[in-house]
Amino acid sequence: MVLTPRLACLASLVPQGARLADIGTDHGKLPVSLLLAGRIAAAIGSDIGEGPLAHAARNASEHGVSLSLRLAAGLDAVQPQECDTVSIAGMGGQTIAEILAAAPWCERGQHLLLLQPMTMVYELRQWLWAHGYAIERETLCREDRRQYVVLSVHGGAESKQLPLWQCAFSPALLRADGAKEYLQALLMRENRALEGMQRASEIDKARVDAQRRLVLEIKQALEGLR
Repeated sequence: MVLTPRLACLASLVPQGARLADIGTDHGKLPVSLLLAGRIAAAIGSDIGEGPLAHAARNASEHGVSLSLRLAAGLDAVQPQECDTVSIAGMGGQTIAEILAAAPWCERGQHLLLLQPMTMVYELRQWLWAHGYAIERETLCREDRRQYVVLSVHGGAESKQLPLWQCAFSPALLRADGAKEYLQALLMRENRALEGMQRASEIDKARVDAQRRLVLEIKQALEGLR
């Protein structure tokens, strides 16, 4: 089973022998491919859609692997003792935060969380830090013309409250392969946003100041990578 670059990146981060819960599993390609490769010991695929789960069941059957499927939102149908690794991919950062908030057992630090937000990455980092999650690793990958980041996270850390402009990246991201190119693209995007705010007919001074701080934060991080 061929995975897209984004899912292949996620798959590479799943530990050997893991018991995986794949949330928003869609057609089950991630867990099925890992089971086929003998990479994981067991897998649960959870999704809110009956159609995707039926497709996942067909994929598992055609490839001769055992995939436990659950029709549910987020982690509602998964018990903590059933898995040691949780993957949540292809959703917005706010949705990922809501899924974790509804499953407080994730905060205990006994599960590896592999999170791949499609949007609102800053907001997800901010929420994770505020709720005692440690971002241990960030892995960058490119699919088509877009770069994605996968966060490897554990609960059980000290919580810290940070403004959003300090959540554009983590120390873990600065250690990632491709961090310089990622931050350069981020800086261009945030500079354009700042210029747009400054050209607005009514300027929101607080927003502009926060955006300036964000741009400066990224610039300083880039200088540290040279």
